[in-house]
Amino acid sequence: MTPARLPRTLVVRLDSSGDVLLAGPAVRAVAAGSSYTALLCGPQGAPAGWMLPGVDDVLTHDAPWVGLEPPPVTRAATRQLMEALTAGRFDRAIVLVSYHQSPLPIALLLKLAGIGRTAADCEDYPGALLDLRHRRRPRRHEALAALDLARAAGFQLPPGDDGRLRVLPSPHTTHLTGPDPYVVVHPGAAVPARAWTPDRAARAVAALSAAGHRVVVTGGRAERELTARVAGRQALDLGGATDLPQLAGVLAASRAVVAGNTGPAHLAAAVGTPVVSLFAPVVPAERWAPYGVPHVLLGDPHAACADTRARHCPVPGHPCLDGIGDAEVLAAVAALTDHPADQGEHTERGAAV
Repeated sequence: MTPARLPRTLVVRLDSSGDVLLAGPAVRAVAAGSSYTALLCGPQGAPAGWMLPGVDDVLTHDAPWVGLEPPPVTRAATRQLMEALTAGRFDRAIVLVSYHQSPLPIALLLKLAGIGRTAADCEDYPGALLDLRHRRRPRRHEALAALDLARAAGFQLPPGDDGRLRVLPSPHTTHLTGPDPYVVVHPGAAVPARAWTPDRAARAVAALSAAGHRVVVTGGRAERELTARVAGRQALDLGGATDLPQLAGVLAASRAVVAGNTGPAHLAAAVGTPVVSLFAPVVPAERWAPYGVPHVLLGDPHAACADTRARHCPVPGHPCLDGIGDAEVLAAVAALTDHPADQGEHTERGAAV
């Protein structure tokens, strides 16, 4: 098939930056079999969409059925989306959703916009809304589930593509971090249940510094107070100092990243940096753990909050994450960096893979 006859394809992933990054391998597969590939993202995921190889354009829609603070349903926003979809003249669409989400609201709008063939993972009866109703394999990682759907829709990764997460080349950030080796601690998360409390993160930074690591603390503009508190006098505070591509550069030059189950952990994986994953069991690690890089999972997978999808920890003291000892953190960083720091006694709660 000549390039001119390949379809114009839309990939839909309406969630956050981490979800969009996990869709990267599927997007590359789609791009390899399309003449034009666009992403439809939510406002939180659009910056990551622009960083994915193979993407020609990124459309943005703040969907009322997605997100932590969804907007109200309005005719104006829906009309604007429909106009953008119609103008794109797409032949096909692939709707990527997490295992607990429905693709049907956006599938209806895609059909109304005239998109000829739509595919999605779907447990609910789709009627005429889906042309390919795909069934997700049980316990499948989100990155692999997305790639499975792309393959079922007829899109394959190009030869030589290993299927790992990937982003476009990131900028050099030595002017921000300095030239010496460092470890990144990213203390924030959009969902508080998936991160250390600030005091616990600050103690970890102090322990890493005392063990001989130079520590860089990262965070968004809204997290400046948090990063300043966590960095203290022991670490370099880059809170609010980077956009997403610059953050990718900071993470790419890091020896390891210590972070919760949040977008920067997946961004670290996309630039090939090992991750110490502070993984609260509110969602399954088998689906959301760092993908394709060496990592160590820390946290109590059997805590009372397991599989609740809680946004705020329902257990006093946040024991699943705040109960992780400094020795465990130091041992995990050492395992990923071969750092000679004293590991001390520790209880291994995860495994490097």
